[in-house]
Amino acid sequence: MTFPGAPTRRVAIRPSPVFYGVLALAVLGGVLSWNAAPRSTLAHFGVFLLVIAGWVVTVCLHEFGHAYTAWRHGDDEVEARGYLTLNPLKYSHPLLSIGLPVLFIALGGIGLPGGAVYLRTAGLPARVQRQISLAGPAVNAAAAVVLLVVIRFFGLGSDHKVFWYGLSFLAFLQVMATVLNLLPIPGLDGYGALEPSLSPQTRRSLDQYKGLGILFLVAFLFVPSVNRVFFDAIYGLFGLSGVPSIWAEYGNYLMRFWL
Repeated sequence: MTFPGAPTRRVAIRPSPVFYGVLALAVLGGVLSWNAAPRSTLAHFGVFLLVIAGWVVTVCLHEFGHAYTAWRHGDDEVEARGYLTLNPLKYSHPLLSIGLPVLFIALGGIGLPGGAVYLRTAGLPARVQRQISLAGPAVNAAAAVVLLVVIRFFGLGSDHKVFWYGLSFLAFLQVMATVLNLLPIPGLDGYGALEPSLSPQTRRSLDQYKGLGILFLVAFLFVPSVNRVFFDAIYGLFGLSGVPSIWAEYGNYLMRFWL
């Protein structure tokens, strides 16, 4: 086992060309939307690229947060599995873990948790297991804060509204992803943080539902009354930043160019 801080651990993090490619698409979307006129085809296309590629980037960072935390605590298999490369193709099934959440963003503006990494946490102390589980949502929360601070200080009163609307919707998705990931539902990070405190019998009985947790979540979010309350809560949290909630709504509209 290599100890944290050793030179070999510092060189293990090598972002993949795939990650850089997705990041480049997000930047391209930002450039296009920066120069786009409102309601133009370029505005829709630019915001679509900015939001979707930006979301995939944060999914990669979310899963990297889990993997890096586990790696720092001795899970050497993380590097062998390619989890430290930020390659979205390494984080479970590309279609189900990346494609499905992107589809829900495109259709309903719902930032579902995406991606998954398989980590050896069973032998680790409960405190470390909680750190690993919460590292992913912490990335989403940090991304939301950074984006909202940038928008708050540079976007309000500025030109290039299309760009700021798109960035606002991406920030909104980060707020939503943070909340969803922290729900104590089997298969989500909130449950992962709670799991070490449960009895072995309870954990065994809930293990069978880990693969279904995301499906239960989707089903609940499509109940009109639940959907309305949930989105009101997310918009309320988003509004605490001082960024107008309507900006995220405009960004959502611009992203869905087919409407």
